[in-house]
Amino acid sequence: MSAVFPEPGDVTASRAAVTAAGRDRAVATGRGRAGVVADGVRGPGAGADGARWPRAGVVREGVASGVPVRVYDPAPGGRGRVLVVYLHGGGWVMCGLDTHDALCRELAAASGAVVVSAGYRLAPEHPWPAAADDALAVLLWARAEAGRLGCDAERVVVAGDSSGGNLAAVTALRAPELVAGQLLVYPPLDASMGSGSVTAYGRGYFHTAAHMAWYWDQYGGDPAHPHVSPLRAPDLSGLPRTLIVLADCDLLRDEGLEYARRLGEAGVDCEVRLHPGVFHGFLGLPLPAGAAARAGAAAWLAATGRREQGNGAAGFEPASSS
Repeated sequence: MSAVFPEPGDVTASRAAVTAAGRDRAVATGRGRAGVVADGVRGPGAGADGARWPRAGVVREGVASGVPVRVYDPAPGGRGRVLVVYLHGGGWVMCGLDTHDALCRELAAASGAVVVSAGYRLAPEHPWPAAADDALAVLLWARAEAGRLGCDAERVVVAGDSSGGNLAAVTALRAPELVAGQLLVYPPLDASMGSGSVTAYGRGYFHTAAHMAWYWDQYGGDPAHPHVSPLRAPDLSGLPRTLIVLADCDLLRDEGLEYARRLGEAGVDCEVRLHPGVFHGFLGLPLPAGAAARAGAAAWLAATGRREQGNGAAGFEPASSS
């Protein structure tokens, strides 16, 4: 994979590579964006592993407080459902609604939740705090529209992978009273990049330390600010139920483990699922570990608001290997 991914330093090339990779994968697997239309006409589509979108499912595109969104409703007409605000990865500089379409379809179909995928503004054209502000704006819109979407405003979850996981964590820090859960998939949580896993996995595992440093540089903001580096937040108490999904061979692994430890110490119901033998970005790939992570995340989402928080300890679960 690293052979076809540009070295850090060229935003245009990076965006083009991501677009081409997504197009090639869709052609190779016979999956596309069937059913994604502005007026909400139903269509089949497929999930990350080719799972079919429910025949009754609807995908709508729109704008939420000025931010482009795509809303995935697997079973229109439902009531009281979980509502997920999903924030895509891509180092804050690339990816968008299309790159994460299959993943959002699968999460919605498997969990029964309505998923709102947010097309937040990208750096370097729009540096911090643009993306973080867009994420918060979409959360506020989702809460206000929950009833119309057939969801429960008290069952709203912020979720995201990679840089989107950072944005989800930041959004929960900014508005903990508005979210019932946060799903963080291999999130970058500290711009200092000083953990042991950066040294261990900073080269040779697809997502390199050089790429991550470049992403942080493009994103901007004060590295010590908790809305840039959530791990720097002085107090994590009051945050919602949390699931952190990590790849073992990932330079960001230790940041996620440390965040989970601090959440547990703060009394937050936090669960960690560490997938051995896989690297950053595995969630959307056709790997056994990716399928297991998506299924586990969907089950966790479905349970939001249906059980009381635990005792505050950070639970650790070694996940299945690839």
